[in-house]
Amino acid sequence: MAEPVVGRVLVASLHQGIADSLPMRLAFYEGWLNAEGMREGTIGVAAVSAVLSFLRREGDAYGVVTRRAGEYAAQWTVETMSPLRRRAVRALPAFARRRLVVQMACWMVRESYHASWAVSRFTRGAATVTLRASIFCTVREPVPAPLCGFYASALTALLAAFDLPLGASVVTCRASGDETCLIAVAGAGEGAG
Repeated sequence: MAEPVVGRVLVASLHQGIADSLPMRLAFYEGWLNAEGMREGTIGVAAVSAVLSFLRREGDAYGVVTRRAGEYAAQWTVETMSPLRRRAVRALPAFARRRLVVQMACWMVRESYHASWAVSRFTRGAATVTLRASIFCTVREPVPAPLCGFYASALTALLAAFDLPLGASVVTCRASGDETCLIAVAGAGEGAG
């Protein structure tokens, strides 16, 4: 069975997040996130898992790097869209735009790591995204703090890119012992905005 694919945007955004937040440690991480592998798309699960494992040992830097990487991933996702598609999304009413952008975030989850998937749900004025098989949350033992801030940050940045000033936050995380990772979008009610 083939190893799940790690998307180039995830790898590149992690690399850039490390370069921004831990510039003195970048050479260490480039042992796994090297330019040739990023260019050819050959950086696999083992390399990314190693990077995430070592980042968790960097203390608060893990959250800073992964949140920044999520922002980059969202930014680059929007930049690769055609100008026509970006304009079409922005032209939608706010409630429809919210739904579409949350669905785009679910697509981005799948593209970042092909073994992952996400399902969005809008109920009673709230939006949630449930993640399964997040590469960020694959740990041997439960950790005290959630590890899937990359996705919450990416979703927040995607929403902002389409003029939706809503925040996304991690509610539950598989790495912390929960069954799934759950991200909630604040203020995403159907009647809002």
